Amino acid sequence: MASAELQGKYQKLAQEYSKLRAQNQVLKKGVVDEQANSAALKEQLKMKDQSLRKLQQEMDSLTFRNLQLAKRVELLQDELALSEPRGKKNKKSGESSSQLSQEQKSVFDEDLQKKIEENERLHIQFFEADEQHKHVEAELRSRLSTLETEAAQHQAVVDGLTRKYMETIEKLQNDKAKLEVKSQTLEKEAKECRLRTEECQLQLKNLHEDLSSRLEESLSIINEKLPFNDTKYSQYNALNVPVHNRRHQLKMRDIAGQALAFVQDLVKALLNFHTYTEQRIQIFPIDSAIDTISPLNQKFSQYLHENASYVRPLEEGMLHLFESITEDTVTVLETTVKLKTFSEHLTSYICFLRKILPYQLKSLEEECDASLCTSALRARNLELSQDMKKMTAVFEKLQTYIALLALPSTEPDGLLRTNYSSVLTNVGAALHGFHDVMKDISKHYSQKATIELELPTTTQKLITTNDCILSSVVALTNGAGKIASFFSNNVDFFIASLSYGPKTGSGFISPLSAECMLQYKKKAAAYMKALRKPLLESVPYEEALANRRVLLSSTESREGLAQQVQQSLEKISKLEQEKEHWMLEAQLAKIKLEKENQRIADKLKSTSSGQMVGVAQEKAAVVTATGQEDASAKAVPEPIHSTSEIGILTRTSDSEAPDVESREDLIRNHYMARIVELTSQLQLADSKSVHFYAECRALSKRLALAEKSKEALTEEMKVASQSISRLQDELTTTKRSYEDQLSMMSDHLCSMNETLSKQRDEIDALKMSSKGNSKKNKSR
Repeated sequence: MASAELQGKYQKLAQEYSKLRAQNQVLKKGVVDEQANSAALKEQLKMKDQSLRKLQQEMDSLTFRNLQLAKRVELLQDELALSEPRGKKNKKSGESSSQLSQEQKSVFDEDLQKKIEENERLHIQFFEADEQHKHVEAELRSRLSTLETEAAQHQAVVDGLTRKYMETIEKLQNDKAKLEVKSQTLEKEAKECRLRTEECQLQLKNLHEDLSSRLEESLSIINEKLPFNDTKYSQYNALNVPVHNRRHQLKMRDIAGQALAFVQDLVKALLNFHTYTEQRIQIFPIDSAIDTISPLNQKFSQYLHENASYVRPLEEGMLHLFESITEDTVTVLETTVKLKTFSEHLTSYICFLRKILPYQLKSLEEECDASLCTSALRARNLELSQDMKKMTAVFEKLQTYIALLALPSTEPDGLLRTNYSSVLTNVGAALHGFHDVMKDISKHYSQKATIELELPTTTQKLITTNDCILSSVVALTNGAGKIASFFSNNVDFFIASLSYGPKTGSGFISPLSAECMLQYKKKAAAYMKALRKPLLESVPYEEALANRRVLLSSTESREGLAQQVQQSLEKISKLEQEKEHWMLEAQLAKIKLEKENQRIADKLKSTSSGQMVGVAQEKAAVVTATGQEDASAKAVPEPIHSTSEIGILTRTSDSEAPDVESREDLIRNHYMARIVELTSQLQLADSKSVHFYAECRALSKRLALAEKSKEALTEEMKVASQSISRLQDELTTTKRSYEDQLSMMSDHLCSMNETLSKQRDEIDALKMSSKGNSKKNKSR
């Protein structure tokens, strides 16, 4: 292994060296190209200098020739000036001389014209040469600036590489020293390990001899004394008590509790749905309070009135199934006997659905045949009839799979163990189908309710009944969705829990063997409890650590909690006193109410003799009553007010005759306000408890995630330590290669510096020559 690692490291170093060598060759090519470019530029400069020198010589010769011609023109002009006065004196001689002078002038003019054209041509050539020289000079300057920037960049790269390699050299030297020390310690440990391995080999030989002798003895004892092996045959193995998995049982009970809650919500929604459907039949399309409904709807209403006897057993069966799953039992399909009863209750409910389905379809057809039924309402009724058929079919499908799951607890050959997982997945699919059907029913019924709301004959009773049916359908939809998601989330656990049973076997053979196993389990648990000695009660260490943090955080608020407890106790005592006080007040008010009712009844009997006499007596009674009230208001003492946290109530003496209706309204309003206040407080307490429960669940999930992240980090730490050791080994092998590379790079950098210095000297010389040429051109 070590040689393979060294070969891999050497291969990596060889690859890095080949990469650096290729980079070095590229740099060399770049330097050679720059040198060739600089040589070409030098040759171009020499050629340009030679052409400039030739042009300068031509210019000098032309300027000299121009000066000569200018002098000659001046002389000729002087001669002409002198010859003009002479021509006036002797015209004859002048004519001959003028002819000669004109011929000479024409010759001079031709020569002058040629010289002028030649001068112009030379000026144009000089201007073009000057422009070309300026252009070449600008190009050379730009090229010089780019070369300077490239040289600066190369120098910066070289400086950075030198710093980097010096730092790596220092690090490698330090690592080398550390690794040398570590190698020495490892050699010592290797020697110790060799000695230990020799000792372990000796011990292994001794143990092998000892175990072989013991194995022979145990085999002889088993062959002589053991009558049979109970794990060899599945019939006997099924009677063995499996290892108790408390976590599995607690989770199974928790899941069963959640399923019970969902089934209770579903049962409540089904009861409301059937009851409100019965109320709707009594109202629409014919109101039973106005006219008699059809015999079909009467029979349908009679069947719907019996829905509780079919729906309630579902909740009871699920409750019995939940109670059968305890911490001490072994929960598998062979031991869940109560699932059979739940399946029977579900079968009876499906029979009820089959019984009411034709009546429900005929009732919807009767609604469609009504005179006020529109086409949209008729379409919604047809959709609802299809949905009801689907709902019954989904319940039948679900009952079939649940009956199959209940077979292993009653009939051992009813369902093969290999088909358990497929049946469970089909149950999940059926629950999702039930949820989809309920969503369709909710959608179509809401559309139907909105259409019926627009009808002119729609009563308020029908609107409220439709709202109640919609709320029950929504509750059914939500319950079905919760059950479907719950089952799909836990189907993997259900499938995995099927293998929970006796060791080295495929599971329980029959329900009888499962029942015998549970009895054996109870006997074994009782025996273990009898053997176990009672220990002193003590707090576990982990729980004590957890409680210590709580105590430390709650020491400051201990006094405040004590004060709150005292205040709450005082309030409780006050409330109990007020409760007794108001119970007495209620009894007194009841007695007074009975007396007033008797007085009013007597008064009504006395006034029943005649209408006119009654009216006169009422007028007289009113007059006398007003007088008596004025007198009694003066004579009656002031009312007594009783104040408390429950409310404020005014009491008068027994001699006062208060108005019955006002007293009843006062008492009723007071108790209604108190009931509203107590219900609001109860709702607030429930919401707080739900919030605290959710917060606790979230904290537990966060704790589990933190533990998982801790495990992952420990594994990452192990991997990182292994990688560190591997890198340290690689550093020792790469040190020499880096030193060789650094030496080669330093030689290459020296050669590059020399070439750069030569290029700078040449560029300076070119600058000087270009400056001299520009000065000469300016002077010219």
